[in-house]
Amino acid sequence: MKLTDYGWDERLASSFPQHTADGRVAVRISLQVKGRYLAFTDAGEIPAEPTGRLMYDALTAQDLPVVGDWAEATILDETAPRALIHAVLPRNSLLARKEPGKRAVAQPLAANVDIVLIAVALDQDFSLNRIERYLALSRECGISPVVLLTKADASDDPALKVDEVATRNPGVPVVALSVVNGAGLEELNGFLQPGVTCVVLGSSGGGKSTLVNRLLGEDVLKTREVRLADSKGRHTTVNRQMFVLPSGALMIDTPGMRELQLWGAREGAHQAFSDIEELAAGCRFPDCRHENEPDCAVLEALAEGRIDPARLENFHKLSRELDYLSQRQEEGSARIERAKWKSIHKQAKKIQNR
Repeated sequence: MKLTDYGWDERLASSFPQHTADGRVAVRISLQVKGRYLAFTDAGEIPAEPTGRLMYDALTAQDLPVVGDWAEATILDETAPRALIHAVLPRNSLLARKEPGKRAVAQPLAANVDIVLIAVALDQDFSLNRIERYLALSRECGISPVVLLTKADASDDPALKVDEVATRNPGVPVVALSVVNGAGLEELNGFLQPGVTCVVLGSSGGGKSTLVNRLLGEDVLKTREVRLADSKGRHTTVNRQMFVLPSGALMIDTPGMRELQLWGAREGAHQAFSDIEELAAGCRFPDCRHENEPDCAVLEALAEGRIDPARLENFHKLSRELDYLSQRQEEGSARIERAKWKSIHKQAKKIQNR
């Protein structure tokens, strides 16, 4: 296969010449397991690892390669080739969430993604609020979302669920699908065009990996050594990994998320709740929080039944979360800046003492 089969395009080709010194080539990260990788090259998929310099210079996880990244690399050992990654090429998108836990740092999920497929199983705890959270994340990153209501065969009325999601989120494509009877797969394939990179996000047990296997036409996920089987015999993705589909699209499968905390997704939240934002333009006060202020156009719409109360409540919940996160991010940025200057002063002192 050629690099164009992995999504290489004119934008990348125009920027890569500045990175071709010393016979270096472009590779695309296809699997990430802690600090080690697999990468797509013209010669196929090979092991890869970052240079010590790249690791040393990285201030955050966002500075290191993630699945979907294009990188500048040197190919070592022709008999058992491996790639040494020198730099990450400019990204057109980076999907990231807040790292689970108390630390206010970003956890990159995938790079250079064109479509986010939000997988929500209809045999589990179906949640419109959770879907809106994923929509805010994808829109913040400038990536088109598609909601997949998986395991539609387990629902008595999947069309009703499609209508619920579409009503709360106008303009977002919603597909009810089943890998058991094939429902919705043809509609999904309409999004999986050659060269398009998609990432599947969702909770564990949402049918993401089963869907990827169906699209691949074989149980490829099961054959990789980075897989584990749970007590029910199902296979659960434990690492982010990319596959080339028969359609020519590229699919990134991800581990199930127990929690999805947003990272800097304020603009994405505005877009996910565009109906509320449009109404807010008619509020008396520009900083109206739509809680108990006078002449609030949003509250008027709520009283008239033009806004779903649960949707407004979720809007408030995400807004409060992002306010708190913004404060934590400012504190974290200050720590990173101090660490950077500490490193600079340390290096300067070494030079002076030579």
